[in-house]
Amino acid sequence: MATGSARYLRYILFAFFGLAIIFFISSTSIPRDQIGSAKQLINEQTAKWRPATHENQAENQVVSQVESVTQPLATSVATPSEPKIPDAIAGVPLSTADHPRMNATFVTLARNTDVWEIARSIRQVEDRFNHQFHYDWVFLNDKPFDEQFKKVTSNLCSGKTRYGEIPKEHWSFPEWIDQERAKKVRDQMKEAKVIYGDSISYRHMCRFESGFFFRQPLMLDYEWYWRVEPSIELFCDLKYDPFKYMVDHAKKYSFVISLHEYVETIPTLWDSVKKYMKEHPEHIAKDNSMEYVSDDGGQSYNHCHFGLAQSRQDSISNHAIIQWSNFEIGNLDWLRSQAYLDYFNSLDQDGGFFYERWGDAPVHSIAAALMLNKNEIHFFDDIAYFHVPFTHCPTSEQKRLENKCHCSPKENFDWKAYSCTARYFDINGIDKPQGYENQQD
Repeated sequence: MATGSARYLRYILFAFFGLAIIFFISSTSIPRDQIGSAKQLINEQTAKWRPATHENQAENQVVSQVESVTQPLATSVATPSEPKIPDAIAGVPLSTADHPRMNATFVTLARNTDVWEIARSIRQVEDRFNHQFHYDWVFLNDKPFDEQFKKVTSNLCSGKTRYGEIPKEHWSFPEWIDQERAKKVRDQMKEAKVIYGDSISYRHMCRFESGFFFRQPLMLDYEWYWRVEPSIELFCDLKYDPFKYMVDHAKKYSFVISLHEYVETIPTLWDSVKKYMKEHPEHIAKDNSMEYVSDDGGQSYNHCHFGLAQSRQDSISNHAIIQWSNFEIGNLDWLRSQAYLDYFNSLDQDGGFFYERWGDAPVHSIAAALMLNKNEIHFFDDIAYFHVPFTHCPTSEQKRLENKCHCSPKENFDWKAYSCTARYFDINGIDKPQGYENQQD
């Protein structure tokens, strides 16, 4: 009985090995072109994570037609598509991600208590743009930065971080200001509930941003700046270098949001501007943007400016804290020019930063409108930007998809009644994007 069982076991083993041999022979008869190479598999997986641009669609078609099993694995990964840029001026080279960096920096005015709000902004800028370019970042404060602020920010920035303390003379009352008159104005504005009307710190900030940030020792090393404030959000990938775009296209000042200033804060600002224009006609550009800031040829100011400023609440004290949210990319050499310095000094002597509450946004905007030619001011439609309460979101759906934007077009402020962006388009003869009418309400 035992001998019979052993015989059956041998038969079963022979049958098993026979089937295994047959399976091996049949599997090796499969045509080789049906087996995906490592190159094909990597390209197929990479394509799933890449935007469907014309460039990589064509590239994937070529890869699917050509088989190469001998090239090293590192060369088989699909290269990213060429960065997309705004419409270029004929004959001017385009900006791409493979050029040398411009002499530029990000600049942030912040306090030590703003560390987590600015950390959020840094992540936004790094993830959407600067991880490709590694531009420096200058932080300015009227007090010394503490170690926590330096540790957090330097760890998040891909470029070099630099920290500067603002000298007292740039963050204080100048000697010609009548302190009693200034205090009386603050009290009146507080009674009238004018935003920041009684704030001394806000006035120092506006004066500093208007006339001194670009003269700080750390900033003297650079030609271009991008102003970044705490708690901003960037909604879209920025696949080109805006600094180089400014250089290539001869731009000196740029913006993403424009609106009207609070009338109560600048009652005599335009009077001071007109005095400056009369004293320095040589500084006024021939092809200026007077129509952007005035509806009557310069007799009065229509209150339009590039940028905005808001505040936030301190979660501990529940008191309003001044926070600066202006977006600007600009040329530092222009701000350091004699034309702009004459302008700032004239306004500063008139005392409106303290006798009223002049903001740096209208001060910068009026200067750009009068001293620069129209074609030197640029609207960065692709830099989708948010800071409470305003949003810039590209009107074009194609642009939002190409740049992986996550903003809602319904929140776009560009074409609302209180925005001045439409005026900028009109005076420059620029066609408004398709669908802008749907975002006017």
